[in-house]
Amino acid sequence: MNKITKNILIVFIIGVVVFIIGNAISGGFAFKSANEFLIDFVMYQLYSFVLGYSNMAFFDYLNNLKWQPAERVKRVVVGFLGATVITLLGLFILRVFSSVIINGNSFQTFLANESIQYYTFGLWITLTIVVIFHVVYFYNAYQQKKLKEQKVIAGTASAKFDALKNQLDPHFLFNSLNVLTSLIDENPKSAQKFTTALSKVYRYVLEQKNKELVTVGEELDFAKTYMSLLKMRFEDSIVFEIPEHISNSELKVVPLSLQLLLENAVKHNMVTTSKPLHIKIFESNGALVVENNLQPKQIVKKSSGVGLNNIKQRYELLTDKRVFINQKADRFAVAIPMLSKQISIMRTQRTTNFDESSYVRARKHVEELQGFYYSLIAYVFVIPFLIFINYKTSWHYQWFWFPMFGWGLGLIIQAYRVFVHNGAFGRNWERRKIEEFMRQEQEQDNRWN
Repeated sequence: MNKITKNILIVFIIGVVVFIIGNAISGGFAFKSANEFLIDFVMYQLYSFVLGYSNMAFFDYLNNLKWQPAERVKRVVVGFLGATVITLLGLFILRVFSSVIINGNSFQTFLANESIQYYTFGLWITLTIVVIFHVVYFYNAYQQKKLKEQKVIAGTASAKFDALKNQLDPHFLFNSLNVLTSLIDENPKSAQKFTTALSKVYRYVLEQKNKELVTVGEELDFAKTYMSLLKMRFEDSIVFEIPEHISNSELKVVPLSLQLLLENAVKHNMVTTSKPLHIKIFESNGALVVENNLQPKQIVKKSSGVGLNNIKQRYELLTDKRVFINQKADRFAVAIPMLSKQISIMRTQRTTNFDESSYVRARKHVEELQGFYYSLIAYVFVIPFLIFINYKTSWHYQWFWFPMFGWGLGLIIQAYRVFVHNGAFGRNWERRKIEEFMRQEQEQDNRWN
C-alpha cells in the first residue's frame, strides 16, 4: 500500500469516527431519509479530508526537519500551534464554502452569523488526533532508536570480531615471515627493523580491538608502520604518499580502516617494478582519502569478508556521514569521514550469550510493563478529573470524550505491545524484526564479498 492510498484510508476512517462521535453528541442519528444521511456523511468526510490532509502534510513537513533530541518540547509546541492555525483556517474555508457556495448566502451574511462555537468541535477533534499522531510519532522514534541501538550492539560486536580475526590476512603474515626469513641472511639490520615494525602492527591490532573509534593521528601512525612493511616486501614496486600532519589529528575514524584500504589496494592491483603501485593518503573536505592508480590483477583471490563493506556498515552505525567510493578508468579512491566526537550510542560489547540476551529482553519487558502501569494510573486519575472540570464548567458540551477516547486508544495499543507475545507489533515482533534485519544484512554482506 503506497503512502497516498494509506493516507486516504486513514482520513476516511477518521471521518467515519468523527461522524459517529459528532452525531452521538448532537443527540443521536435522527436522519429523516437516506439522502440526508448521505449528505451529512459526505460533509463529515469533506471536513475530514481537508483538515486531515492539511495536518498530515504539516506533520510530514515537521518530520522532515532536523530536530535535535533536546528540542522535543519545541517540536510538540510547534506541532500543536501549527495544527491549531491550520485547523481554524481550514474550518473557516470549509464553512465559507458551505454557506456561500452551497447554501447561497452572501459573504457578509456569513460573517454576521459566524461564531467561535462553530469551530470548537472541529478544533477539539483535530487536536485529539494530533495528540494521537504525536504519541505514535514519538513511540515510533523510540522504537527506531532502540532498533538502531540493538543493531549497533550486534553489528559492532560482529565487526570487531571479524576485524580481529581477519583484519590482517593470514597471507599477509605468511608473506611477511617469508620476507623476514630472506632478510635474516641478506640484511640482518633490515630484518631487525622488519621484526620491530611487524610487532608494532600486531600490537596496534590488539590495542584497538575494544575501541569503536581512534584518532586520525593514531591511525596515520599505524598506516606508516604498515606501509614500511609493504615497502620492505615490494621495494620499488610500491610508492606511498602520506601527510605528516592534518588539520586536526584528534578527529576520529574507524580503527584499522586505513590498513584495510591499503591491504585491498595491494590485494586487487598488480605490484611490479615495471608497473609500480602508487598509493596516496590525503585530507579532503573533512574526510581521509586513500587513492591508488588502478591496475587490476587478472585473477583476484576471494575476499575474506572484511573490506569496504565492513567499513561502510560500521560508519552507517556510527554517523549519517557516508563512506564515498570513486572509481575512474585509472584511479580508485575511498574517502572515510573523520568524526569530531565519540559516538555515545556505541558500547564495548563482548560476545552476547543466551543468558545475557535473555536478561536484556526480560529487563526491557519489565520497563515496558512499568511504563504501561504508569500510563494506566495516570489515565485513571486524570480522566475523572477532566470529567469533573467539564461537568463544573460546560456540561452541555461534553469535550471530555475526546481525550478519554484518544488516550484510551493509546493505552490499548500500549497494552497490546506489552501483553501480546506474538502477532503483528506484539512483544516479540521487535526481536523478530531485528533478527530478520540482521539476516538480510548478512546476506547482503555475503553477496558483496
